[in-house]
Amino acid sequence: MEDYERSRIEALLDRDPELSELWNEHLELDKRIEKLESQMHLSPSESLSCKQLQKQKLAGKDKIAQILARYPDD
Repeated sequence: MEDYERSRIEALLDRDPELSELWNEHLELDKRIEKLESQMHLSPSESLSCKQLQKQKLAGKDKIAQILARYPDD
């Protein structure tokens, strides 16, 4: 995520509980994906799990973008 986007999100976290929840989920998914990707070799089930986490993260990012669209740029 770009620094500008991240700054906007952080500025709005207190104002929008849905955004706050999605952002926390996004960060947690990021950690889980990084942990899996840091392994030398992934089992087929780990690889599938990683792909599912990435899809879930992307869907969350789309929802975050929709919420950000509700707020005018400062």
